[in-house]
Amino acid sequence: MTQSAFSLSFGDNGIGWLKIDVANEKMNTLQAAFIEQVTTVLTELSTHTDLKGLVVYSGKVDNFIAGADIRMLADCETATEAEALAIKGQQLFAALEDLPIHVVAAIHGPCLGGGLELVLACHSRICSDDDITRLGLPEVQLGLLPGSGGTQRLPRLIGVAHSLELMLTGKQVRPKQALKKGLVDQVVPQSILLQAAEQIALTAKPIRTHSFQDWAMAGNAFGRSVVFDQAAKKAQQKARGCYPAIDAILDTVKYGLEKGIEQGLEQEAKVFGDLVMTAESRALRNIFFATTAMKKELGAEAKPKQVNRIAILGGGLMGGGIAHVSAIKAGYAVRIKDITNDGIQHALAYNYAILNKQCQRRIIRKSQLQQQMLRITGSTDYRGVVDADVVIEAVFEDVELKQQMVQEIEANTSENTIFATNTSSIPIHKIAANAQRPENIIGLHYFSPVEKMPLVEVIPHATTSATTIATVVALAKKQGKTPIVVADKAGFYVNRILAPYMNEAAHLLLAGEPIEHIDTALLNFGFPVGPITLLDEVGVDIGAKISPILESELGERFATPAMFEQLQQDGRRGRKSGKGFYLYNSKNKEVDKSVYTVLGVEPLQHLTEVDIAVRCSLMMLNEAARCLDEGVIKSARDGDIGAIFGIGFPPFLGGPFSYMDHLGIDLVVDMMREYSDLYGERFTPCDYLVEMAQAEQRFY
Repeated sequence: MTQSAFSLSFGDNGIGWLKIDVANEKMNTLQAAFIEQVTTVLTELSTHTDLKGLVVYSGKVDNFIAGADIRMLADCETATEAEALAIKGQQLFAALEDLPIHVVAAIHGPCLGGGLELVLACHSRICSDDDITRLGLPEVQLGLLPGSGGTQRLPRLIGVAHSLELMLTGKQVRPKQALKKGLVDQVVPQSILLQAAEQIALTAKPIRTHSFQDWAMAGNAFGRSVVFDQAAKKAQQKARGCYPAIDAILDTVKYGLEKGIEQGLEQEAKVFGDLVMTAESRALRNIFFATTAMKKELGAEAKPKQVNRIAILGGGLMGGGIAHVSAIKAGYAVRIKDITNDGIQHALAYNYAILNKQCQRRIIRKSQLQQQMLRITGSTDYRGVVDADVVIEAVFEDVELKQQMVQEIEANTSENTIFATNTSSIPIHKIAANAQRPENIIGLHYFSPVEKMPLVEVIPHATTSATTIATVVALAKKQGKTPIVVADKAGFYVNRILAPYMNEAAHLLLAGEPIEHIDTALLNFGFPVGPITLLDEVGVDIGAKISPILESELGERFATPAMFEQLQQDGRRGRKSGKGFYLYNSKNKEVDKSVYTVLGVEPLQHLTEVDIAVRCSLMMLNEAARCLDEGVIKSARDGDIGAIFGIGFPPFLGGPFSYMDHLGIDLVVDMMREYSDLYGERFTPCDYLVEMAQAEQRFY
């Protein structure tokens, strides 16, 4: 017999204790099978007529309920089946809400999705002040809406504006924020959480009304309309209509406001079922499953070495960011080595600015800021670097300089010290060419800004040891990164698929398509920034440096349109130089129209947004397929995660490989051939895709 995740116990003072503890799982997640278990609990409660209250708490030491187990959605073949799951959840929480006694949720650790919907059905909520305690409804990130009453109970508890902010972004709030919004009634230290919950449960059950008057602007229809319009506008600034769940959440909350909670719940369940069947939700759920699986992977058949100290060579933008994720997120002691004190001060100031912002927003206390800053030290010599377990190099993109760094580290550290080079273009085997211990050398390619970008590429060369790979993969995970192991070939994976995409945008620009038209086309396709904006952000000089390397290693299809040299001669290196494709001295983002003169272009819109998006994206898809065929990436899954987390490939499309599966490989090949006839051989589909189309194969 399956052990129940729900167990009841009773105190002498009339308080019942409902413990949630899913057997053999690290995290509590709600599952369809629990319906029967909770029904049994509710039946037992009804026999205790002398009960005064009930405390709902977690048997896990570090989490309340992390959400519903979304694996059960994969078994749903129709929207009706998915709707039925939502209805069951709603009925379960309604039964909890209808108990005649005072039900109190005692929350410690993550309380997300279905977990938050459960506590919304409780009459009172209290949470610990611990940093791991987070409350939120992240369903929108899976292309869904909260389906167990969340769209109806949350607005009634905290108001429309606050509830839409949580549901439309999926953001998680900390204990103090939850208290301020009215999401919880009290915040207390974990040590007295259950005691405090018990005291609340002993008080009279609060009267819960489903009044609409306090939802927004005292029930004023115009005021409510403003709230919904503003929420929609803000949400669609980034989403651009690509995520159906956003409109679904807005409509369902509004429907419940106008029709009442019973009809609101019916609508919620129906819309939930419809969303489960969308291609967008399937893609987003697959990303979730992929990243969850990757967390358990070591990257190599070896046990990672223990890491206690990190050294970083270079205090520039990348060095400062790597120091942050190593010291603040991973908790390591970090030593920054730079040739000047200015470099060290820059890295320290960079980290202080990030922490001070958190301090001002009251996310951390001043004492925590000071404590975390003490983890980072610096010097202009190798003192403090000698005992580092891993040295991460973040100096300029120059192979001789990086080789020199290898020699100096090998001379000043132990024979077991790992040397990880942060390079975006130089093959790792060239950096390791003169190394005494090449087995300790590996690539670790971060993306800027390091503290925000979730991906890191781990790049072993031919003689990198399995232990080195496993250690660096484990390190990246502690830094809060999603690592993918890629082959030591030019451009690795992310830059290799990005370059043809960027080149095609440049071809379009030189053909006269206006800059804002190109950028808008790719924004509406689903990318977070347009390609021309991205070139300004990365730097024209960086693009000019990487392109020849890719062309020499991979062939003519990586040849860049002749514009980098003209731009650099005009001092246009992008945002960092204050001069690029856009103006950086005005409040509004405006194109610097003088760039057209520099390039000898007369801007005139010829193509539709769809044509532009297809041209750029096809180049990326073709190169992604080549990378898989050549073994640059180990799987289509790694390729999808790399593209989404590394360059912002539209998540709702699932990544390049999922997107090609969705379109059909034969259609992708036909489109490439059509564009090859129109625009040149660079669009010729690779042999791998042609063979897949002929064999009617898929990536998944």
